[in-house]
Amino acid sequence: MIHDFTYLKPGSVKEALAMLADHAEECKVICGGQSLLIVMRQGLVAVDYLIDLKGLNELSYIKYDAKEGLKLGATTTHRMIEKSDIIKKNYPVLAIMEEKLASVQVRNWGTIGGNLAHADAAGDPAPVLISLGATVKLGSKKGDRVMALEDFYTDLFETAMEQGEMILEVQVPPPPPKTGSAYQKFNLIEDDQGIVAVAVTVTADKSGVCSDAKIILGNAGVTPIRAKTAEKILIGNKLTDKLMVEAGEAAAGDADPVSDIHASADFRRHLIKVLTKRMVKQAWDQAIKG
Repeated sequence: MIHDFTYLKPGSVKEALAMLADHAEECKVICGGQSLLIVMRQGLVAVDYLIDLKGLNELSYIKYDAKEGLKLGATTTHRMIEKSDIIKKNYPVLAIMEEKLASVQVRNWGTIGGNLAHADAAGDPAPVLISLGATVKLGSKKGDRVMALEDFYTDLFETAMEQGEMILEVQVPPPPPKTGSAYQKFNLIEDDQGIVAVAVTVTADKSGVCSDAKIILGNAGVTPIRAKTAEKILIGNKLTDKLMVEAGEAAAGDADPVSDIHASADFRRHLIKVLTKRMVKQAWDQAIKG
C-alpha cells in the first residue's frame, strides 16, 4: 500500500530545484516511475512529497560533440537512447545495452536519470556508462556539480547525492582512437534484470598494446564494481587468450556477489569469469581494428 503523499509537477528545472530545497528531507524525485513506484507499492519507501519530472523537456535531449562527447538529459528515455543514430554511431555499446533493458514498454517510459538515481545494483546502464568514463551533473538550488559516475554509488539504493540535489545530465567523453566496448548480462528470463552483467572498454596503442582497460561488474555487489585486479592484467600487454582467461578469473575474485533466489554467489562468480573473458575479447577485437 502506498503511503499518502503530495504530488508536485514543476514546470521548469528551476521550479523543480526550488521544490527540492523546500522539501529536501521528505521528498523523492520521479522521472518515469519504473523503479520508484514499485518500491513505494511494496511499502519499502514512503514519501510526503513526490516531484514528477516527466515531461520536463528541458532535461530530455541527446547531444553530441566530437570534442566534448555525449550529453544525455536526465529525463531522456531509454527508448530514445536505444534508437538514437548519434549513439549507434559513436557509442554503439549504449544502444546494445538499452535493447536488452527490460521491455519496450519500460524503455518507452523509464528515463536514464531515474534509472541511475534508483541505484539498483542490477541496473543495466551504470556498468556500461562507468566503463565509458561517464560523469553525472547534479543540480540543486545552491548550484551544480559534476562527479564521476563510478563515485556516485555508495551502497545498495544509495548514492552520493546530497539533500536537495537531483541528476540533471549524464556526460560521456569521446572515446580515444582504437577503443572498443562490449556488454553482456546473463538472465534466465527475457526482459528480466541480469543475474550478473559485465561491461568492458579497452584501448589499444599504435603498437597493439592495451593502454587502458575498464571492467565493470553489475549485480556482483551492492554497487557496480570495477574489477581493478583484472584491469591490471590487461594494461601494458598485447592481449592473448591466456591473459583474457586470467582477467576473467581475477574479475571473479574482485566481485562480491550474494546468494539469493536467482543464483548462488558461486554461480555468479562463474558467470563473471566467463562473461569477462568473452567481453574483453569482443571489445579488444573492436579496438585493434580501429
